[in-house]
Amino acid sequence: MLHRGQESTGGPGGGELAVPMAWLYAEYIADELLRTGDLMPPTSFEFRAGRDALALTIFLSDTGGELSGIRVVSQLETWLSLTAYDQPWQGWVRERMAGLAAEAVASGGPAPDLELAAAAWRWLEETELLAPDLDAVPGGGSIPGEDDGPKVWTPAWRLGLPLGHLAIHLF
Repeated sequence: MLHRGQESTGGPGGGELAVPMAWLYAEYIADELLRTGDLMPPTSFEFRAGRDALALTIFLSDTGGELSGIRVVSQLETWLSLTAYDQPWQGWVRERMAGLAAEAVASGGPAPDLELAAAAWRWLEETELLAPDLDAVPGGGSIPGEDDGPKVWTPAWRLGLPLGHLAIHLF
């Protein structure tokens, strides 16, 4: 995506490409964490849900714009707490996205990182995946196996978030 040169390395009107480095780096970290955990095939929708949920967590938790390779290990505890089961992750994402959107409008500059984060968030909210019903009553039907048992259509973020959380634990 081309921007109008407000923060371009070529100066005003340079027509330089705005590279969304913060988002790409967050996505890379999330991808590596999930691949290391080896929880599901990287080509699956479940993997994408986990990667996007984890990338959003990483991207949105970086309040100082200082994501760096050195700090990744020190941030694992923060990401674990944000992705924990009892946390209001969805509300936190909405709040942080709204805040970043307001900052982008106020600055008047391009926000390519935010655009990619918003696209990932839309996909996580709007896409539903068929997953095991984790709230099903035990003993209420067939013998639960990997492919047996009740399944339910679940928003992708509800499946991706625990996968991301588990991937952090396994790292």
